[in-house]
Amino acid sequence: MAEFSRYGSAGARVERIAKSANTSKERLYAYFRGKEALHRFVADQTLAAAVEATRMDATDLPEYAGRVHDYFVEHPDRLRLMSWARLESADTVASSYDPTYTTVQHKVEQLRAAQDAGKLDPSWDPIDILVLVNQIAMSWAGQLDLLQTAANQVRDPSLAARRAAVVTAVQRLFPATAARTTASTARRRT
Repeated sequence: MAEFSRYGSAGARVERIAKSANTSKERLYAYFRGKEALHRFVADQTLAAAVEATRMDATDLPEYAGRVHDYFVEHPDRLRLMSWARLESADTVASSYDPTYTTVQHKVEQLRAAQDAGKLDPSWDPIDILVLVNQIAMSWAGQLDLLQTAANQVRDPSLAARRAAVVTAVQRLFPATAARTTASTARRRT
């Protein structure tokens, strides 16, 4: 993962991967048909770990965004690997067998179900919600150097303040729907 994270698939070298794994290129090629197959395996494992660690709850997007933020701040190498994979496969047509495709489809279905249940604003296209929430959530993971650069100009330079900004932004962009607000208001009155 470190090799692909650092160099992407195109720049990664099987020789370095084999050396760091204390094995030979031949052993790697015996198990994986080529560097692309090894990269796909590593990228799929990285995606699966991220999905498991961040578990999207379509009815609580602010907390989901907070989990995504926390995960990628803690694992910037995984964010880089996923970014490389997205860049290097930009011309590839997604298929239903691709884990990224199935993950996106599943999340879009969750968002649509939350909209249908009146728990999320139905005026948004679910894919727009997913992309915007994920981009907001990951915004600081790849730019923590900006925080260091402007530390004396920031009210609160802590990582907790960045997380709070992510959660607040998503909360304001995707507030509770009227149905949810009415239900919680009714509960407070009783």
